[in-house]
Amino acid sequence: MAGARAAIRYAKAAISLAKSSNTAEAVNTDMSLIANTIAENKDLSEMLQSPVLKSAVKKSALLEVFNNINPLTVNVIDTLITNKRLSILEDVAVKFNQLYEELTGTDVATVTTVVPLTGDLEAKVLAKLKELTGKTVEIKNVIDASLIGGFILRVGDLQYDASVANKLNKIKQEFSLN
Repeated sequence: MAGARAAIRYAKAAISLAKSSNTAEAVNTDMSLIANTIAENKDLSEMLQSPVLKSAVKKSALLEVFNNINPLTVNVIDTLITNKRLSILEDVAVKFNQLYEELTGTDVATVTTVVPLTGDLEAKVLAKLKELTGKTVEIKNVIDASLIGGFILRVGDLQYDASVANKLNKIKQEFSLN
């Protein structure tokens, strides 16, 4: 829990610096790359968590992996190293992305479907989301064959489940109650 609170504090400080130096968009791109790379790479995640490796080794590995990042992003990494908090880098990056989305008034909607969304359907979903939320929305399409059909739409903490699997589960529950 303390790590999550610390990640929020570091992310807030980083977004404040990025706003004042007009590099918020570039740093957000870096933070997205960092968060996604750490989440997808178990070895990198374990390296950051390792108490055995020295901070200098971790920093050189990070700078090798993320070689074209903004100097402010490097400054965030240096600050985390100085404060012995490099293990929360992924959390800081995720929180930074969330704060940037709030700053720009952008939401990310996750649409889970059985097949990828077509361009036409994605445009319709974006239009409806803009109408409902009043914000600019980006769509992240997740493919899940277990839905059987339909979709699950998630924006922030709101979720609309129109999947066939969900409807079948509701019918199953109704039959089991009788």
